[in-house]
Amino acid sequence: MPRQIWSGSLSFGLVNVPVGLVSATEQKDVSFHQREAETNARIRYKRVAEGTDREVDYKNIVKGYELPGDKFVTLTQEEVDAASLGRSRSLEIADFVDLAEIDPVYYEKTYYLSPREESAHEAYALLRDAMEQTGLAGVGSFVMRGKEYLAVIRPWKRILVLQTLLFADEVRDPEDVNDDLPAARKSTSREMKAAVNLIEQLATPWKPEKYEDTYRERLLGIVKDKAKGREISLEEVEPEESNVVDLMDALRRSVEEAKSGRAGGGQAKAGSKAGARAGAKAGASKAGTGGGAGKRGAAKSGAAKSAGNGGSTTSRKAADVAELSKQELYDRATKLGIDGRSKMSRAQLQKAVEKAS
Repeated sequence: MPRQIWSGSLSFGLVNVPVGLVSATEQKDVSFHQREAETNARIRYKRVAEGTDREVDYKNIVKGYELPGDKFVTLTQEEVDAASLGRSRSLEIADFVDLAEIDPVYYEKTYYLSPREESAHEAYALLRDAMEQTGLAGVGSFVMRGKEYLAVIRPWKRILVLQTLLFADEVRDPEDVNDDLPAARKSTSREMKAAVNLIEQLATPWKPEKYEDTYRERLLGIVKDKAKGREISLEEVEPEESNVVDLMDALRRSVEEAKSGRAGGGQAKAGSKAGARAGAKAGASKAGTGGGAGKRGAAKSGAAKSAGNGGSTTSRKAADVAELSKQELYDRATKLGIDGRSKMSRAQLQKAVEKAS
């Protein structure tokens, strides 16, 4: 059971509900400890007073706020807490809004709000079900860990979800980040129609389980391979070639690939991406941007054409695998459980994947 990181009272009108806050998400990053390269000794950090080697206990640490002229003001934790005005244990819903009006750029982190005691169940369920019926979400603010948070509260799967929001002055204006953004395109342009067609072909219901952290899986695979004494290949993945030389041709080929992928049902999504890149490469070759890319594009087009003319299932699979980049071959090798994949070249990965498929 996750530990509560905040507890207090959720209020709307004159109704107060004792609630507890727990994180709704968990990070599954691969964790490493820092060690010295030569001795393998663990690296440790200590809190020391500047200019000395003397370690300082937490109880003797105060917060310092820097002022102009190399001056600063120090505050104790009690003085910092005084800024909350007693709101560190209260979360009052001030407004109810349509969730669709909140741009996702404002979302920060997601938590679950649950009733802290059985006597709170009736009021908790009333608020949850009323918001469900109206389709509105509550907006309020509260103080947690020395910071005030703006939050939106909504029902989801029988529980109230609290998502912290950034304040308006914490979101940068896009023009402040890049003042050279392209102008809006005419919706009647051929490229726009092709791009809209491509998006519609790739549109699909949202299924979060469909997407996986492939980087984490590859990294853990490297760790396991090295633990078994296997050599790790440090070959770099070739960067993808630009497909902006002939935008219309790349879009047309992408739409065709998307249509064939949907018609094929369960084809790997990596294949569609590879096909789009192959089309882009062929388009670049057509425009005379490089003989090497043109030869590769022609070879891939030939393989795909051969497979599409009624060849055997084996030849079609081989043609599909030939379309994949080294990174995509590695991803497929990971799913197939191929040993030693981290030290294989692209050609070796292709051969191993074809054999295991």
